[in-house]
Amino acid sequence: MHRPAQRQRQRLTRVLVGAAAVPVILFASACSSDDSGSGSDDAKKDSGSSSSASPSKGTGGEAPTVEKAAFAKLPEPCEVLSKKTLGELVPATKDKTGKTGTSDDVSTRGNCTWESLDDNGVDGSQFRWLRVSLNRFDSDQSLGSGDKRARVNFTKQVADAQAVKGAKSVKTKPLQGTGDQATLVSYDVTKDKETFKQQTLVTRVENAVVTVDYNGAGLAGDKEPDAADLAKAAEKAAKEAAAAVVKANNGGGGATSDQPKGDDGKPKDDDGAKAEGDKTADGKADDKSGQGADLKNKGE
Repeated sequence: MHRPAQRQRQRLTRVLVGAAAVPVILFASACSSDDSGSGSDDAKKDSGSSSSASPSKGTGGEAPTVEKAAFAKLPEPCEVLSKKTLGELVPATKDKTGKTGTSDDVSTRGNCTWESLDDNGVDGSQFRWLRVSLNRFDSDQSLGSGDKRARVNFTKQVADAQAVKGAKSVKTKPLQGTGDQATLVSYDVTKDKETFKQQTLVTRVENAVVTVDYNGAGLAGDKEPDAADLAKAAEKAAKEAAAAVVKANNGGGGATSDQPKGDDGKPKDDDGAKAEGDKTADGKADDKSGQGADLKNKGE
């Protein structure tokens, strides 16, 4: 009789103990939930405070605009030299109109080539080859002003001319009175046992770079042309080409006469095509000797 009653009391004790333990577990869970919720609210407040904070001052406001490029267009490359100059540099050319090089953007780059062979049969021949290349650089917010980009290109073209493969007796001479910057690179290069006297004159005027490649050779035993005479001729051509660039832009300084103007009377920035990187004048490698001499193309 005592054992059943004892077992019943034991079962009741276990139930009561278990029931008493439930609030402790719930309390612990509630505390854990409250702590988590409190931390989450704090995080939200911190996050909200960070995202809603006003932009810091002193950033300079709007990004500074680059200076407008002086020249907005280029002349036709085959029309930059006078008939008189062509008569002096390529006297025996069969086509004084020249050969226009291919270009994917004539507003920023182009070139023209002339070739002259004064054939005297057994008495020898005089060969001349002339190319005028024009490159114009627009001002670009990410790339810099047109003037700055032209300066970089000028330096690059001079360096390329100095590093032509197979060049001998390379001489570099800065020039005054031709554009804003001018450098003449002279050297000899041999092809098929013939020596070509090469003159590369690079000049910059504002945001345009003009490159004149001029070379000559005495073929079939004829005497070699004088390098100094070729250099003077190249300089004359460079001056004319640079002047043609200025004239094409109404005498210099930016816009053409029909370019729209703003309220202040100044020309508005044009939306013309910008040069994509730095390309060659015709987009292709070209032989500077006109006779297949392995001369490295300088590019843009």
